[in-house]
Amino acid sequence: MSVSTTGVLPRPAPAAAPRRSRWRPSLRRWISPVALLVAWQVSSATGVLPPDKLSSPWTVLRSAVEVTRSGELGDAFVVSLGRVGAGFALGATAGVLLGIVAGLSRWGEALVDPPVQMLRTLPFLGLIPLFILWFGIGEETKIVLVALGVAFPLYLNVHSGIRSADERLAEAARALGFTRAERLWHVVLPGALPQALVGLRQSLGLAWLALIVGETVNADSGVGYLITNAREFLRTDVVVVGLIVYAVLGLVTDALVRLLERRALRWRAR
Repeated sequence: MSVSTTGVLPRPAPAAAPRRSRWRPSLRRWISPVALLVAWQVSSATGVLPPDKLSSPWTVLRSAVEVTRSGELGDAFVVSLGRVGAGFALGATAGVLLGIVAGLSRWGEALVDPPVQMLRTLPFLGLIPLFILWFGIGEETKIVLVALGVAFPLYLNVHSGIRSADERLAEAARALGFTRAERLWHVVLPGALPQALVGLRQSLGLAWLALIVGETVNADSGVGYLITNAREFLRTDVVVVGLIVYAVLGLVTDALVRLLERRALRWRAR
């Protein structure tokens, strides 16, 4: 063993911590879904779960392939995606603008917040008859329902994010000679961004929920219409296919927002 020039024995290097396999936590998350799927298939195969109540996973898979090959699922998917896109653009614009107005101004909060708080408590189903009277039975009713589902979570989170901005940073920016517009752009809005992204995730989830309500009540196309039509013929397999499509779309959009969140908030890790 060599001795250092200071006469002190060198400290031994710390033992490397054992590396944990990265795939094990992800694998554990699949245990319960796979177990539920197996239990579902076994219950269907043994007759415990009758097919008129819920089709087996294998039957659902075959039906998914069938409606995909026929083009029926693809057409319904494109229609529903277009409705969500239009409703999201309308609702996000309204929610963000109203949240900024109410968050930056006391008068804006006094004028905007009370009607928004009253409207957001109304259920979607209760608004559908009124929307049909206003907009008819066309696409407008479905798009407005989606817009409402998007607007309220964004409004609440943008408003809360602006109100909870760090006052010390704002005072420091004011002391450095920043104008009001510069303080808004460099301090207030970046501070509100994390909360706004939370609202974005919530609003996308409610957008699909609002679309389900609109398409199953009154529609002649889309995934909701596919589900309603299958219900009339007791095709529980196709109903499950439609629900899976909704679930997958919700998971995909949530994953996209989480990716955006990691990129947009990269500065927080510095």
